Amino acid sequence: MDTRDGTGRAYDVVLFGATGFVGELTARYLAAHAPDTCRWALAGRSREKLEALRDRLAAEHPRCADLPLVTADASDAGSLRELAASARVVATTVGPYVWYGEPLVAACAETGTDYVDLTGEPEFVDLMYVRHDARARETGARIVHACGFDSVPHDLGVYFTVARLPEGVPLTVDGFVRSNAFFSGGTFASALTAMGRGPQMLRAARERRLHEPRLMGRRARAPLGAPRFSRETGAWALPLPTLDAGVVARSAAALPRYGPDFRYRHYAAVRTLPMAVGGAAAVGALAALAQVPPARRWLMDRYEAGQGPDEARRARSWFSVRFVGEGGGRRVFTEVSGGDPGYDETAKMLAESALSLAFDALPPTAGQVTTAVAMGDALLERLGRAGIRFRVADAR
Repeated sequence: MDTRDGTGRAYDVVLFGATGFVGELTARYLAAHAPDTCRWALAGRSREKLEALRDRLAAEHPRCADLPLVTADASDAGSLRELAASARVVATTVGPYVWYGEPLVAACAETGTDYVDLTGEPEFVDLMYVRHDARARETGARIVHACGFDSVPHDLGVYFTVARLPEGVPLTVDGFVRSNAFFSGGTFASALTAMGRGPQMLRAARERRLHEPRLMGRRARAPLGAPRFSRETGAWALPLPTLDAGVVARSAAALPRYGPDFRYRHYAAVRTLPMAVGGAAAVGALAALAQVPPARRWLMDRYEAGQGPDEARRARSWFSVRFVGEGGGRRVFTEVSGGDPGYDETAKMLAESALSLAFDALPPTAGQVTTAVAMGDALLERLGRAGIRFRVADAR
């Protein structure tokens, strides 16, 4: 039976890296929540592991017994091109992306296939813009990075906040992140890789600035704030030099609703001063060790990829991102919150992003775009229905 649609694509969504820790959580979410009409497939390099995963899914969801399997390898450009050409949307969990991600981005840009990932690596995002944005614009592919906890709650949280502020005036938003979650071996490897590639990250950022068109008549900034006590949240605010603030700034640059002059600052919120000092010292020590390749490898070996917190630990995990937005004489306090951010909610965000690109009526975009630009209100609504809460806490 021919399963292809009018576009010639066999699948609406293909999940690449499905047998990894976050990949399997994403597969389980799709098995439970993808619409019956969704033609989706599992993809990875091991047919045996894919079959075992399909059996586990079918034990809970019998309709998954015949779920298609696609074998592809991150190091085999030909297999990735075939994968991309078979799908309307490809979602990938295969990282660290700076090592393994580019061939799939290239394949999707070339074949006009929409792409979503979970990267939190600024170097990778900048390099993909420089190398593949132009081709993706030509073919109509939407390349959407950071569709997990990096950076959906922050990007869409600011989008949600801005919509409740006056139009046509300068706006400022501060975000404060709190969580009690653990991380997996894959996430740890990605973080250490990014920490150990400071010079490469700076070079990629400079190269991107040379290629990006200059914003005319408007300004969108995401400066690194200074440590301070935040009266708005009752916590110590430590600047977070993560991908998230840059994603927010790119959404602001692309969307006039953010006003003529927009500024965003991104913080971790810590309740006590000793915790703030201790946390900053621990991150600094880890970053220093990441600069030494033998130390970095030793750290990675302590927590292997594919490992992660068990279901009971994830069930106790939570996150909250509070935003303070100001402009035009108005001040609003908003919050995005949910359960385990690194895994359960990240799998939900990735899956819903892929489904949104596949099925929702979205604004016409192409090239490397953010979640707010590509999906905006549609993804907000999806995530709200899925249990991630966006709310206005106060407005003055």
